[in-house]
Order: sequence, then structure tokens, then C-alpha cells
Amino acid sequence: MRWMRFASSLLAALSFFTLEAVAWAECTKPEVRKEWRTLSTSEKAAWIAAVNCVSKFPHDPKLAPIVPRNISDIPPVNESSSYWDDLTYIHMDLNTRIHFTGYFLPWHRWYVAVVESVMKSRCGFKGTVPYWDWRLDYKDVKTSPLFTDPDPISGFGTWGDSAKDFQVQDGGFANIEYAYPVPHMLRRNYTLQPWLQLTPEQDPTMTDVNWEGNASFVPQRIQELVDHTPGDFPGFQMRMEAQVGPHANGHQIVGADMAGYCPSDAYPNCLPAPTFSVNEPLFQLHHAMVDKVWYEWQHANPEKSFWAFHGGSIQNQTSLAAANEYPNGMPPWISLTTKIQADGLFPEVTIADIMNTTGGYLCYVYE
Repeated sequence: MRWMRFASSLLAALSFFTLEAVAWAECTKPEVRKEWRTLSTSEKAAWIAAVNCVSKFPHDPKLAPIVPRNISDIPPVNESSSYWDDLTYIHMDLNTRIHFTGYFLPWHRWYVAVVESVMKSRCGFKGTVPYWDWRLDYKDVKTSPLFTDPDPISGFGTWGDSAKDFQVQDGGFANIEYAYPVPHMLRRNYTLQPWLQLTPEQDPTMTDVNWEGNASFVPQRIQELVDHTPGDFPGFQMRMEAQVGPHANGHQIVGADMAGYCPSDAYPNCLPAPTFSVNEPLFQLHHAMVDKVWYEWQHANPEKSFWAFHGGSIQNQTSLAAANEYPNGMPPWISLTTKIQADGLFPEVTIADIMNTTGGYLCYVYE
């Protein structure tokens, strides 16, 4: 009976798909994404080298932002920037569409995958994107091995120098210049309590400004996410994306670029926001972990959760009541057939295309 219910659910989901999607079954040898600490020194070096390689390619003129800049609140495209900056700009442009809407989880799953594909196609990278398992660092993020390795070949580098606008002085990314919001080097600023200065006007949904970021990474809290009500996609996303959830605190506790805080010499109206957080290569590992938790939730109860999806296309975080009513966006609703926007740099696929990580378009599992 259990298999019959699962088969029925799967067939119902397949009714949304195009005929081409039947080819998803072709993924027979999925790649394995591993936690950063489990990689060998050579594997770490290869991933860092690939990031640096992508940052040396020039701007691609195919980049075509679609959100009006009076909504996105971002600078214009820098024609002298790098291809890594182009990848950052996609996230900047779509910021208001891919956070606190139904796009959040599928868009970021797609995004991490296409960045990895760029590393492979342009730079010969042979591995997979690693993930940052926050659970291993819940007691002390500051001394995590990710932030205590200054090796210029295989290290992520240490925390930034406060006397130099928190610029990272060592590790494998110390020499990359980023274009957005203004030209600068990578910045990193450990911030245990990232919400202390937050006002109700800035975010009326925040209920505890004294929250310590690493409290979001406690293993029991992550397990509660995995065990969250099967099939309740909006509820799962709300817990992941909330200000006291692991997604927001992964960005905020690393601070500076990862948190979207503007460089000291930025233009006067530069707004702190998670727009240019892709500058920080750790973004890829962080969102691979966000994806891993979603992956685990999908597989914990596949009959109800594997194809579970619902969400709106418009943010509504204007009040706590609104956030509770529309935990992942308000109408117009999006569905499995909705296209994932790519700002002209990549072919657009549907949300259905990336729901299954071993479905053909995607071909990976987690260690």
C-alpha cells in the first residue's frame, strides 16, 4: 500500500511535466557533495582554484537584468567586471524575487548547480561544490576550520582585518577584487549577535534582536527542520529562512560581504542587503547546506514531501501577521511549471526540473 500511495503521488506530480522531463531517469551515477572538512587538501585547492579561475573571465554582455533598479536598489552593471561578478549580479538583480517567496529554495538549488557547472565548463573543475555543515560549528563559529586556515592554495582564509575595513588578508581568495557594490577585496567580519541594531521598521518580523547567530545551528534545531511536517513546504521554508533560522544567520554571523554590508567607501545610499553576498565564496557552501537540509526533508517522507511545493511570487514581510499568512510569498502563485529566471546567462528551466537532484538535469546526492 505504501508503494502504491507513493506511485500515485509521483504520477500526479508528473502530470505537471513536459514530455522532455521523462529523460530525468538518465541520472545513474550521481556525484556526491561532501562537507568541506572531509575534503583532501588537493580537493580543497581544486575548488578554490576554480573560483579564482572564474573570477578571471571577463564580463559577459549577455547579462540582462530584469528587475527595475528602483526596486532592486542595486548599482548598474559594471561592464569592466568579471564573470564571477556577473554571477553575483544575477543574485543582486533578483534579490526581491528569490527571498521570502516560493522561488527561494528551488532558485538557490539551481543557482549553486549552475555555478558549479561554470567551474567545470570554463575551468576544468572535476569535483562538486562542498557544503558547510553548520551543526559542526554551533558551539563556536569563530574558530571553525573554515575560518582558521590561511593557506593561499587550500585555505578559506581567516577573519578580516578591522583596521582595513575587514578585508581578508590571507587564504585562497585574498587577491580577488569584487565589483559590487563598489570595487573592493573580500571582507569578513564575525558577528555573534547580528540583529542588535535591527529596528521594527527595518524588519517587523524579527522577534528577538538579542539572538546569537550560532543558536540557529544547534543540531537539534536542524533536525527539527528535517522532521518538520511532511508536505508542508511553506512551513519548512519559513523555518529555514526566518531571521532566527540557519539561512539568515549563516549570512549574518560571517558578516561584511556575506551579510551584504557595504564597504566603507561605498556610495552614500548603499543599502545593507543580501544582494552581493555571492562575493563571498562561502555563499556556495552555505547554500549547498541549505539545499542539503531541504534534500533531507524531501527524503525523510518522500510520499508527502518529495514533490511538495507551494509559494507566491511577491514578498510580504510587512508585519509578523503578513509573514505568517504568506510564509513564502503572496499571489500570484508559482508552480512546478514556473520558469527559474536567469538574467540571460543560462537557459531557463522550470521549478519541476530541479525538484529531484538525481532527475537528469541535476545529478548529485549528499554525503
